[in-house]
Amino acid sequence: MDEVALALGVAGLVAGFIVAFFIRGRVQSQKVDSAEKQAAAIVEESRHRAATLLKEAEVEMKESLFKMKSEFELEAKETRNELIKREARLVQKEEMLDRKLEQVEKRDQELTQRERSTQKREQQIEAKELECHALVEEQRNQLEIISGMTAEQAKELLVRAMENEARFEAAKLVKKVENETKEQAEKKAKKIIATAIQRYAGDYVAERTVSVVPLPNDEMKGRIIGREGRNIRALEAATGIDLIIDDTPEAVILSGFNPVRREVARLSLTRLISDGRIHPARIEDVVKKAGQEVEQTIKEAGEQAAFDLGLHGLHPDLVKTIGRLKFRTSYSQNVLQHSLEVAFLAGIMASELGLNTKLARRMGLLHDIGKAIDHEVEGPHAIIGSKLAKKYGENAKVVHSIAAHHEDVPPASVYAFLIQSADGLSGARPGARKELLENYIKRLEDLEKIANEFKGVANTYAIQAGRELRVIVESDKVTDDEAFLMSKDIARKIGESMNFPGQIKVTVIRETRAVELANSN
Repeated sequence: MDEVALALGVAGLVAGFIVAFFIRGRVQSQKVDSAEKQAAAIVEESRHRAATLLKEAEVEMKESLFKMKSEFELEAKETRNELIKREARLVQKEEMLDRKLEQVEKRDQELTQRERSTQKREQQIEAKELECHALVEEQRNQLEIISGMTAEQAKELLVRAMENEARFEAAKLVKKVENETKEQAEKKAKKIIATAIQRYAGDYVAERTVSVVPLPNDEMKGRIIGREGRNIRALEAATGIDLIIDDTPEAVILSGFNPVRREVARLSLTRLISDGRIHPARIEDVVKKAGQEVEQTIKEAGEQAAFDLGLHGLHPDLVKTIGRLKFRTSYSQNVLQHSLEVAFLAGIMASELGLNTKLARRMGLLHDIGKAIDHEVEGPHAIIGSKLAKKYGENAKVVHSIAAHHEDVPPASVYAFLIQSADGLSGARPGARKELLENYIKRLEDLEKIANEFKGVANTYAIQAGRELRVIVESDKVTDDEAFLMSKDIARKIGESMNFPGQIKVTVIRETRAVELANSN
């Protein structure tokens, strides 16, 4: 039984295997057929798509070719139109060139004809010129024979006559203009100057270039000199001032160009004399202390001057330099006092003219600042002072007024003329300045000599201490107009050849006297 069952089982398995094999083969056969059908469908679709793409590409290519053709035709058309226009312009230019060429040829012909006619005229003119020269020469010879003068002499006489006539006309015109302007300007100027003088009168301080130290007795001279002159040498070395010990009774003269050093020497010697101890070591100590005191005095003098004028903002070194003017003199006039006078006068005149009063005072105080250091720096004191003011920050107007107050540079502002006027007023004030008798007499002689050099002058008189020069001319040789011109010429020559403070008035006097005698019957 078991074997039969086993055999049946084996037979069943074999039968199942065979059935499964046939079923698998059938399934595979179906899959292959399906795959072949799909492949054929894909190939067919690809062919259809390729044909479609090919057709689209052909259409796009045709469209592109059409577009390119249209653009090319449009560009070609525009190019043709541009070429046509250029050709037309070239034709116009050629026509214009042809017309211009014709005009040039015509002008060339005209110029040629004109040149020929000009040459003929030149020849005719040359011939006429020769004829005229001959006639002029003949007339000149006849005129020389008739007048008894050569052509050069006649020309010189004519030029001189024309020059004199022009001078007379100019003198009349100048006199007329001056009279018209003086009517108003002189009144205003006199009013301003008079107001300034009335409101301020400076104190007179007489200073000299040497200082004199009084001695209690002549024995003190020997003590000042010292053994073998060691004391006087020590004093001169310490102060830089020369001591003059001569026959002057009970006095020692201190001589030096630097006024500050001279003051230090005077103060030192005075203290040494009063103390009685005079030897080199003591001299050095006293001179040092005196120098410090003088420096302090200088500083205080500068500050006081600025305070009196109400000026602020001055540089400390500039204030100190102003104080040095306390010991500086010019024509025996104290320069610091003179600067204060000029500042006050300039301020008053500025207020009368409606100008900046403080600025004018500042200019007046600083106008002679160069004199404080003119013994140390070369050049005119006005230029030195302007450079010093510029160095310490003063504005351009102040710097210019300092430089221009003696016309070292041309005045370029109203303030510069104000400072000139105030400076002249302060210096010309009676008693303000002194000069040596020899210089005074020489100046008067020079004034009269300059006037006597002019033609037609009969007498000259320098009056009012040389402030006025009166010139008397011969009435038969000098006319009224010539006298007017002569006064200007003399004043100009005096200004060019002489140095003097203030102003000099030149008055030319011409008079005609008619004298007749009455006889009794």
